[in-house]
Amino acid sequence: MSAQRKKNDSVFLGLIEKGGNALPHPACLFGIFALFVLLLSWLGAALGWRAEHPATGEVVEATNLMSKEGIHRILLEMVDNYTGFAPLGIVMVALLGIGIAESSGLINAAVRLLVLKAPRRMLTFVVVMAGILSNVASDLGYVLIIPLAGIVFHSVGRHPIAGMSAAFSGVSGGFSANLFIGTIDPLLAGLSTEAAHIIDPEYNVLPTANYYFMAVSTIVISLAGTWVTTAIIEPRLGPYRGPVKPEALGEIGPEERKGLTRVTVLLLGWIALFAWGLIPEEGFFRGDDDTVLHSPLLEGFIAVLFFVAATMGIVYGFTTGAFKTSADVVKGMITSFKTLAAFLVLVFFAAQFVAWFKWSNLGLLLAVNGAGLLQQMDMGAIPLLLTFILISGFINLFMGSASAKWAILGPVFIPIFMLLGYSPELSQALFRIGDSVTNVISPMMSFFALIIVYYEKYDEKAGIGTLISTMLPYSLVFLVGWSLLLVAWVLLGIPLGPDSGLYYDSAK
Repeated sequence: MSAQRKKNDSVFLGLIEKGGNALPHPACLFGIFALFVLLLSWLGAALGWRAEHPATGEVVEATNLMSKEGIHRILLEMVDNYTGFAPLGIVMVALLGIGIAESSGLINAAVRLLVLKAPRRMLTFVVVMAGILSNVASDLGYVLIIPLAGIVFHSVGRHPIAGMSAAFSGVSGGFSANLFIGTIDPLLAGLSTEAAHIIDPEYNVLPTANYYFMAVSTIVISLAGTWVTTAIIEPRLGPYRGPVKPEALGEIGPEERKGLTRVTVLLLGWIALFAWGLIPEEGFFRGDDDTVLHSPLLEGFIAVLFFVAATMGIVYGFTTGAFKTSADVVKGMITSFKTLAAFLVLVFFAAQFVAWFKWSNLGLLLAVNGAGLLQQMDMGAIPLLLTFILISGFINLFMGSASAKWAILGPVFIPIFMLLGYSPELSQALFRIGDSVTNVISPMMSFFALIIVYYEKYDEKAGIGTLISTMLPYSLVFLVGWSLLLVAWVLLGIPLGPDSGLYYDSAK
């Protein structure tokens, strides 16, 4: 990239950041968004905005939240919106366990060991891939991998926000990619099967439908995220000159080594317990359907994280002397909660905005009408595939739930592509690309507010503009790179997964 090109990119991203940060405080901005939803819901209801839900055939109408019923609902459910906001409880429970591990010195020692042993040239790649792989374990990436990446980067003299951005790109931007089958795979496969039955009542989409493609995508996204971080983000951020001091990287002392040894033994014990409950066909950690994918270890990983982090922190703290009594353990949890103050305020407004937007049906109407528009377009196969990726990515800016979006788009586009000769598995892969790449710039993404709080730790002036301008290059590069991979995949005729081809033969 030429010096002039880099300068132009820096100016463009700088304008986005300044423009975004010139906006009110993120908490106030979410409050303004919520008020705008109220006005738009009234306008939509007055103008009779409606659409037919493609999955149920039910007519969806804009709901006026400024009506008597709407105002009553706003007042009666405001507290529930706040306390029921998914990231809130997840972050609080995880932070209790992580707080113990951090106050004991365990995280500090683990980070130092990682930095001292890991090849520096591979650090960014490892961070991005760790973010991608963390999606198997529910929301682990958001509450542990992202802040930990900031600590690691800062400790080796690199900008901590660059580290968190690299991890965030993997956790959220690479959401659908993975080397393992996650809980999202059977969920989307079930919806795809139902949509395929519109054309072929006997068709079945497997949970492994996109495995080959997503496994290769893991490497591609990791490489792309590494390149964006080192070629665009870090040069733009420059050296970190903020007030937060990096973690000390001295050699591991004898007491620390003893603590890490005991923690390792404890961790192996946890792993053995999990294996004992998962490997047998009737293991007590298997889900109600006796599968590993629906195991409480995966679906309830935050609770698992709490127990594992807390016990490891306690063992390490008492071994090294960081903890003398149980009061020291509690103090560690209290200290970690002090960092949540800004997040607790921000979440209140974000939760109301997300809830009101859902109640108004505006996101649903936008998704259905966008799908209808694409259906009416007359274009070639590859342009159609790429357009569907763009539509999915655009809708993702307004609707946070992948399953909710696919429940709307799947019944429309799977039949379309089947009639054109393309498999439901291909339609699903297209959707997953679009649904992933815009996560990192979507305010509707549940953990968007939390990432801003992470940024504020190292830069008190950070805001929505900082986050979007930093993550936009990842979003664009991921979109282009992932789309090109898909086009190449289609042109080469490679199966997307086991027994999951690219094409559908209606004659079968």
